[in-house]
Amino acid sequence: MTALVELMLDRRSLGEVGSKLARAAAFFGFACVAFASVGAWLWEPWRQRFFPAYLTAFAWVLSLTLGTLFFVVLQHLVRAGWSVVIRRLAEFFAAQAPLLAVLALPLLLGLHDLYHWTHPEVVAEDPVLLGKKPYLNVPFFLLRLAFYFLFWSWAGRFYYRASVAQDESGDVGLTERMQKRAAPAMLVYALTVTFAAFDLLMSLDPHWYSTIFGVYYFAGAVVAAFALLISAGVLVQRAGYLRRTITREHYHDLGKLLFAFVVFWAYIAFSQFMLIWYGNIPEETSWILRRTADGYGVIGLVLLFGHFIVPFAVLLPRSIKRSPGTLLYPALWLLLMHYVDLYWLVMPEFGAATPHLVDIVLFFGLGALWLSGAARLASRHALAPQKDPRLVESLTFENA
Repeated sequence: MTALVELMLDRRSLGEVGSKLARAAAFFGFACVAFASVGAWLWEPWRQRFFPAYLTAFAWVLSLTLGTLFFVVLQHLVRAGWSVVIRRLAEFFAAQAPLLAVLALPLLLGLHDLYHWTHPEVVAEDPVLLGKKPYLNVPFFLLRLAFYFLFWSWAGRFYYRASVAQDESGDVGLTERMQKRAAPAMLVYALTVTFAAFDLLMSLDPHWYSTIFGVYYFAGAVVAAFALLISAGVLVQRAGYLRRTITREHYHDLGKLLFAFVVFWAYIAFSQFMLIWYGNIPEETSWILRRTADGYGVIGLVLLFGHFIVPFAVLLPRSIKRSPGTLLYPALWLLLMHYVDLYWLVMPEFGAATPHLVDIVLFFGLGALWLSGAARLASRHALAPQKDPRLVESLTFENA
């Protein structure tokens, strides 16, 4: 009962603070996207860069929602108790798929600028693209995107709504319902994330393919998700919320998971590179060669050290993972490195590695719009579940 009393003493929702944050983030985000759009309309260099930069920023915010959705579904799938007090923050982020569906609409205007296979005259002269035409064609592409976002929107909103409904009713049946749907949801999740990575990112070079590219995108998304949950938890607590609810025991587990997926991302990245190098097939090696030329080799080294070696060393000690204030910095760093990783995936198809102002503007713009949606939900509902059947287990959780 003492743990429950402490939860009740914690400030429940962001309230008006969350509403102000949502409005400010939405205004800033719209201003950034509008500025980038006007720049693309007025200046040719911005016009050429706009859609690749938008796709990179969009893939980044999309990965934050997909990574946190994985976390939410996984906790119900394995019936975890330790993570209950963290799960609501993930539910706010995972429920942003409908907003992302709206943010995906500008990409539809740039299909011809982004994807070579959307040009019939190019396809007609390319035997490889002719062979892939039953899959890589605009109507089927749009149909697949619609299905992905419908599923992600349903899954994110279902778990969010069921969880906040339980705050009022205390109905244990809601937990049972979420658990029963977790296994099929995880299967569909795996398929949709994999094919979305193929469609949005891998098909930028339709001659190239990798059977583990979907896993590569997933690994980066989960690294970003754990980094996001750590960052959100620490910042919310510094603002005076959940100080008695989320403890260093929870951060310890989040830090271990972040460390594990940093290693997993590096393993998948190396596996993909090694198979391409060993196979030595021109269609595959050309993809790697473009990412070692025109300055992209430097970015590759930044990823090697910034996304793996340095975070590996920093996150290895137990003391770092049990110190939220210290853990915040590698978490924020990895959020940035995940964007750099996506930049390295997208931009070599469109020119040299030199960063452009429109890249930065759209990064902050889409990030702010995405944050505004999460802040709006956090202003309405408790920041931690109130009547989850495993709540006491989570509040009293201690690492062995």
